[in-house]
Parts: sequence; structure tokens; C-alpha cells
Amino acid sequence: MNSAVLLICGVDEAGRGPLCGPVVAAAVILNPERHIEGLADSKQLTERQRDRLAPLIKLHATAWAIAEASVEEIDRLNILHATMLAMKRAVEALATVPHEVLVDGNRIPDLSMSARAIIKGDMLEPAISAASILAKTHRDAMLVQLHTQYPEFGFDQHKGYATAMHLEVLARLGPTPHHRMSFAPVREAVTQIRLF
Repeated sequence: MNSAVLLICGVDEAGRGPLCGPVVAAAVILNPERHIEGLADSKQLTERQRDRLAPLIKLHATAWAIAEASVEEIDRLNILHATMLAMKRAVEALATVPHEVLVDGNRIPDLSMSARAIIKGDMLEPAISAASILAKTHRDAMLVQLHTQYPEFGFDQHKGYATAMHLEVLARLGPTPHHRMSFAPVREAVTQIRLF
């Protein structure tokens, strides 16, 4: 690849809203000579499309990395700061140092290189789209694995989001060690169980 090519890194996260599990971030530097057809915001793609694209991104990208911030870090720092930490870790884990980092949203983590926040960047910038796909597929796989430990919670279906099913089981059984105690529905479930 031409050394004069600017190395642009896209960064996005998955899992800010769920009630359990880590928040996951991915950083991707796409190779302009190896185009990947079908990149889009991961939320606009089906699970099958994301699962098809994720290995292609890993195969064809110049560099990629996935990082997490744990449930303990989310509860200690808050979800925003934990998300920034996961993003910082993902960028710093790249095998290739980018010239510029493009971050989905309106905030950027504390980085040592030039960075810009782009609102709706996962729809506008292919590298951010690729990062959103890697973050989403990685986190979904983690929740499917968690389902094997706690099948009654249905993590394989809702991936930790506050669906009616999840809230009902949470209220009945209480939180697992993987639930975010700083999130109101989890705190409320604990309170209800203590009352009864």
C-alpha cells in the first residue's frame, strides 16, 4: 500500500444501553485497496449481514482491534466514561498507528493523535461502520455465551437490553454478577426483592 495514504481509523461502540455486560468498542483502519461491499451502520443491518461482514472486515482491514470496559468500570465511572475508556483501549490496541481517528457521536476519548467526533458517523464513514459491526458482533457473541450460564434470562434474544422479558426475569430472580448495578432498572429490581 502507498505509504502516502492517510491512515484513517473509525471507532464505534456497542452496548451503552443494555442493563448487563461490558460496553465494547472497536477501532478499524480500512485498506483502500481492499473494498468491502455492504458496510453500513450495524443497527441498519440484519444479524446475518453483520455476521457475514465481520470476518471480511478482520480479513481485509489494514488494522482492527476490539476492547471493553467492564461492568465494574461502568458502575464506577458511569457509562459515558466507561465508553470513552473502551474506545481509547481499542485505538491503543491497533497494530498500526492511525493519522486520524473518527469517532461516532459527539465526544472523543483522550487520544494521543488527531481525532474528530462525527454525529451519525456510523452511517457516513465506512471505517466507523466497520467498527460498529465489529463491536456489535463481538458483544452479541458475548451475550449468547452468557446465555449458557443464565438461560432463564434469555440473553441470546435481547442481548441485555431492557425488554419486557428481561425486566420480568430481573424482577423475579434478581441481577446476575454481570448486571450493571448503577442502572435504574437493576437497582429497582434489587430493591423490590429486598422488600419481599
